[in-house]
Amino acid sequence: MNNNYIFYPSSTRGSAEFGWLKAKYSFSFGQFFDPNRESYGKLRVLNDDIIQPTKGFGTHAHRNMEIITIPLSGQLAHKDSLGHESIIQTGEVQVMSAGSGIQHSEYNASEDEIVNIIQIWVFPNKVNVTPRYDQKAFDFTIKNKWINIVKPFTEKGEGLWVYQDVYFDMAIIEKGISLLYKQRSHNSLVYVFVIEGNVLIEANELFDKDALGIDTDQNQVEIRSIITSRLLFIEVPR
Repeated sequence: MNNNYIFYPSSTRGSAEFGWLKAKYSFSFGQFFDPNRESYGKLRVLNDDIIQPTKGFGTHAHRNMEIITIPLSGQLAHKDSLGHESIIQTGEVQVMSAGSGIQHSEYNASEDEIVNIIQIWVFPNKVNVTPRYDQKAFDFTIKNKWINIVKPFTEKGEGLWVYQDVYFDMAIIEKGISLLYKQRSHNSLVYVFVIEGNVLIEANELFDKDALGIDTDQNQVEIRSIITSRLLFIEVPR
């Protein structure tokens, strides 16, 4: 049995404060650089952003990256060069394939409440595709069950699709409950991000915003929740 774990304590994330933005970076981003944290498999970015009311990121460009945005609280206004203009509410997930090139802006849609988002970038398996955008609401009140929110474009299912063999699953696990995560591929890595809570994975204890990289030949991971916890599992190719 081969189990390799990389523990990423919340306190070791990069950080930035610009008044209107407080950001935590799980991987090298902007002025934060760590040669040991440039990516994890095909996972390139996981940013935890708190944006002040009416503030945000002005129009900027992306190419050849799959971008997934998950509001944890508040609402995010989105506008892009494809003509999309929408509000992403808490409980929704947005995906954007930058492909051959896209420009977009992101702002807190509220005048008096912060918005807290997780934004994740994944390297695509197809480059220079026609840019695309999608968003969808999910029932995140369901307990003790995985909710697939992102999947490969080749597969059917409820999750939004992207151009990569990745799977994003979220779950709220109640106190004292154990939940099993089964990998879809023998050639993938698993990255666990604790949105909130306290869990045990093997001998690894994780708290709010801690993360764990898992490379196992068992192809399954058992999570025991010490308190009611909310988790994001990201399964990515090596």
